[in-house]
Amino acid sequence: MGADLLFSLNSTVPLFLIMLLGYGLRRAGLLDERFTAAADRLVFYVTLPALLIRDLAGANLRENFDGGYVLFCAGATTAAILTIWAGAKLLLRDKSLVGEFVQASYRSSAAILGAAFIQSIYGSAGMSGLMILGSVPLFNIFAVLILALESPAPDKAGPLGPRLRKSLKGIATNPILLGILAGLALGLWGVQLPTVLDKTLSSLSGLTSPLALLGIGAGFKGRAALAKAGPTAAATLLKLVVLPAVFLPLAVAFGFTDEKLVALLVMLGSITTPASYVMARQMGHEGTLTGSVCAATTLLSALTLTGWLFWARSGGYIL
Repeated sequence: MGADLLFSLNSTVPLFLIMLLGYGLRRAGLLDERFTAAADRLVFYVTLPALLIRDLAGANLRENFDGGYVLFCAGATTAAILTIWAGAKLLLRDKSLVGEFVQASYRSSAAILGAAFIQSIYGSAGMSGLMILGSVPLFNIFAVLILALESPAPDKAGPLGPRLRKSLKGIATNPILLGILAGLALGLWGVQLPTVLDKTLSSLSGLTSPLALLGIGAGFKGRAALAKAGPTAAATLLKLVVLPAVFLPLAVAFGFTDEKLVALLVMLGSITTPASYVMARQMGHEGTLTGSVCAATTLLSALTLTGWLFWARSGGYIL
């Protein structure tokens, strides 16, 4: 228990501290709105696609492929997103927050933290590739669709058809999805990246989390965030507690244990990825709610992840 808590703290607290650093640097005048906008664009168009290409290309998907597990990841992801979306449309008073709320409630840091988390426990990260294959493309497709259809921007008004066409175009040209497709193609065909290209992608990938977290901190608006405390708390509860409570026992019933169960824990109950803040901002949303949920899930996930690991270990589901 103590080792699990220490591992979780070591995984999440540094992320929260980088957010605080971004906030402090903004208050000190060293970062401004231009930096935040530029960092958002760089992560969205360059560093996150590079991260996904490299992770998926190196996942050895053909050797470790398990179709049932991939389908379970995809099914759980789709069911969670559609249920949260329907609930948000029905229950959220401020309908301009629906898009941000839904994305922040389901979109885990699967690609950024998944491999590291599993490797720390088992010494390899083989199952993270299958989890990414079953969930991350859907994370991004639904994010583009939901953020476009639920956009609070003035140009949202108009017939549903043009908005759907705009959403589909956004999906087809989304750099994150293009990175996923490129990585999947390389991973499934077993293509070994040349050393020069692999090191280049590695360097770019390493910028993703720090830039996104600094942008969240620099763009954090305290008073505005407090005004959204209710939706923040609800999204955080869904992300860290409700989704794992629903789907992890179901995964055990289907026979998924050890590395596969830990990968599902990352998919369902890890922090809301900083990339969600970047995407929300890039697609016309304010980003305050998303940034608040990122901060809250980062702060609290050390406790919740440890609790879920303890449940799994004590139940004999992971070794």
